[in-house]
Amino acid sequence: MSINPDLSEMAGHLDTMSLPDEQQFAINDEAIQIGPIPRITIHGFFLNDASMRIAEAAMEDRRLAKAHLKLDKGGIPAAIEIFSQAPTPNLIIVETAGDKEDLIASLDNLAEYCDAGTKVIVVGDVNDVTLYRDLIARGVSEYLITPISVLQLIASVGTLYASPEAEPLGRTIAFYGVKGGCGASTIAHNGAWSLARCFESEVIVSDLDLPFGTAGLDYNQDPLQGVFEAVSSPERLDETYLDRILTKCSDHLSLLAAPATLERTYDQNEKSFELLLETMRATVPHVVLDLPHAWNAWIRNTLLNVDEIVMVAEPDLANLRNAKNAADMLKQMRPNDRPPHLIMNKVNMPKRPEIKPDEFAGALGLTVQASIPFEPHLFGTAANNGQMIAELDGKHAITHMFDDLAQSVSGKAQPSRPARSSLGGLLSKLKRRAG
Repeated sequence: MSINPDLSEMAGHLDTMSLPDEQQFAINDEAIQIGPIPRITIHGFFLNDASMRIAEAAMEDRRLAKAHLKLDKGGIPAAIEIFSQAPTPNLIIVETAGDKEDLIASLDNLAEYCDAGTKVIVVGDVNDVTLYRDLIARGVSEYLITPISVLQLIASVGTLYASPEAEPLGRTIAFYGVKGGCGASTIAHNGAWSLARCFESEVIVSDLDLPFGTAGLDYNQDPLQGVFEAVSSPERLDETYLDRILTKCSDHLSLLAAPATLERTYDQNEKSFELLLETMRATVPHVVLDLPHAWNAWIRNTLLNVDEIVMVAEPDLANLRNAKNAADMLKQMRPNDRPPHLIMNKVNMPKRPEIKPDEFAGALGLTVQASIPFEPHLFGTAANNGQMIAELDGKHAITHMFDDLAQSVSGKAQPSRPARSSLGGLLSKLKRRAG
């Protein structure tokens, strides 16, 4: 994890000195240039009322309008209690009090429950450059000395996620059906819903089947703008314009809908969607792409460049042939990436001869992520109501399958099982993706 260049230079001159007075070290509010802060999840744990009021004021600032900020009291112990049973957000802010040894020990305990990629800002009352350098070296993103100001807190977050050197925030997940009608769109929409619900993480679903997309129907939305407007006006496309054409489906899920009309043809070139994907990745942690069943230059280019691929198939011979062709092509295109996740859909359809899922997967050299049974009443009712399976029946076994799929493609640790790390490796796992 890289250090802010200005702070690194400052620390280099302070080997034998204490930090300057708080008034000198504080950020000049009028001089701060804070870039847009994307749709990230932030959880803050503060000890005193003054810091809590500062964080509450930051929540109301326009620059944090896209972020989801949750606040609790209790400092690091409260964070450990929560994250021992839940996934960590994009950013944790913890306030501490006490000496260096206690702070390091507490952060080591917190590190045991942090997902790789989670960033941490520490707010403390120890004004010591040695501590500052030690925390930065161990992977802490920033150390702020109390009392903090509203803009200082916002600027610290903005530096982590809006700097030109920052890695793209979003993880792109493409759902691709190997044969028309195999249910890939339904799997994509329910998987995205579970991803947003289980991890309370911002998700954009982009329906790239421009003439026939069904995401608007499945989420019971009828937006006037969406994917077509985004790719038709690349000169206008930025995070602000993207915000205008997104449709909110739930607290953490937004939709970029397909026009789903035949008033025009949609002859997109190979690079048509690249700017859109880059813009979405820059603003949310997870981007779900619902790809149509087709094979052309832009679909091939999209599959080449996404982080994860979910391949959906039914257990019959035509699906097996297509899936084999797709799996071989993806292996050739992406030799250093994880193989696609394989979802077998509409399994055990009455009176239909089927290939057993394990045999199907074995022929592809893959493993089955999930075998979703043929449940026409359940899926039909959900589709007709504009609901997700989890909304219709949250306890159904298929709901849990979608939750497992969301876990698998999220890049996060299992919510119910903390990820352990060795003592002294404070947030070393936080440095993996940045290193």
